[in-house]
Amino acid sequence: MRHGRRLVGGAAAALMMVTSLIGAAPSAAAAAATPALTDAVTAKLLGGAKVSTAARPETRVTVSRTSGRWAFGTAVALAPRQEDAHPTGSIFIARSEPAGWRIAFDGEAAFGELAAASPLTTAQERNVLTTTPTPMYAGGDYRTGMALPFGVGQTWTLTSGPHGWGGTESPYSSVDLAGGDQVVRAARAGAAYTMCQGWIRVIHDRGYSTDYYHLWNSISVNGASVGQGAVLGNTGTDVTCGGAAYGRHVHFGLRQNSAYVPIAGHDIGKWVLNNGAAAYQGGARHGSAWAGAGGGLYNFGALGFNQGVVDANGGGVLTRRAGPGTGYGSLGSVADGATVTISCSANGTSHTGRYGTTALWNRLSDGSWVSDAYLSTGVNGPINGWC
Repeated sequence: MRHGRRLVGGAAAALMMVTSLIGAAPSAAAAAATPALTDAVTAKLLGGAKVSTAARPETRVTVSRTSGRWAFGTAVALAPRQEDAHPTGSIFIARSEPAGWRIAFDGEAAFGELAAASPLTTAQERNVLTTTPTPMYAGGDYRTGMALPFGVGQTWTLTSGPHGWGGTESPYSSVDLAGGDQVVRAARAGAAYTMCQGWIRVIHDRGYSTDYYHLWNSISVNGASVGQGAVLGNTGTDVTCGGAAYGRHVHFGLRQNSAYVPIAGHDIGKWVLNNGAAAYQGGARHGSAWAGAGGGLYNFGALGFNQGVVDANGGGVLTRRAGPGTGYGSLGSVADGATVTISCSANGTSHTGRYGTTALWNRLSDGSWVSDAYLSTGVNGPINGWC
């Protein structure tokens, strides 16, 4: 498939909470949860700014686990309670070394290294925390393996199209969703963390993570393993850490390799998100069907990494052939919007679809062939090898 492409004045000390983790190594909170650690984490969060800087945002550093020289927690920069503002933050691992605290945030290469060595991370966490960061969008691969963040089979309203995590700024990493049973669910399996009240981050594979904000009745998690579809809370209007919310919804954001990334082009719930002319506009496409801001999105579930959605570029059906080209006999057709499984690919006759011209053809699991010009796969090329 072809895709185009603060705040409150600073107090000298940041708020720090120390909690215990059931089943973790014996706590050494008195040694690890020091003002020096809090100051170091805060400085990294604020891009190296000194803790005493008068105009810095209010911050919250939560040390949730400690053991000897190790500490683990979250760091959040609060936002003002106004439109076009949202809190930002990271999960951190820290180790005390002779030169001071070595700190890494989720998504950084050093985070995986420390997570692998730390006695504070569980085996389940390491499965996702130690993943080597991939090239952005996995080097031209926009597949996420994610469903929409609500129940499969439900239709919710896309109340706002792609926009920034904080509002109108770039990248347009986020969308707002509401409706259905109002139960917010994990878009993909991973390790879940409470960033602050009403805000949960789930770290997935392939360097991706997803953020869910404005939640009401959200679960409290500190690295718990969650499956795709696990309940995270309910849509709400919570702005405990800043921002604004009018009408209950979930503010859903996409991250990769420690930063928010454009959500456009990514397949989530078998919909491909698209930007509009401005923030909060745009929409999503499933096959040839389009849903703009204010429209309904049916959650088809996750698109498999060897699957594609038929996009006949205007509706109708796509002809299945006995080989990779129009010179081969017809074996029937497949409807626009249908999901197909791809066995392998080969070059054949050239065709032009929504995302450009290609000679690539895909052999489906039933042995028939279809042109890649009419499939949405998230990859500009073979997704399951060559035949």
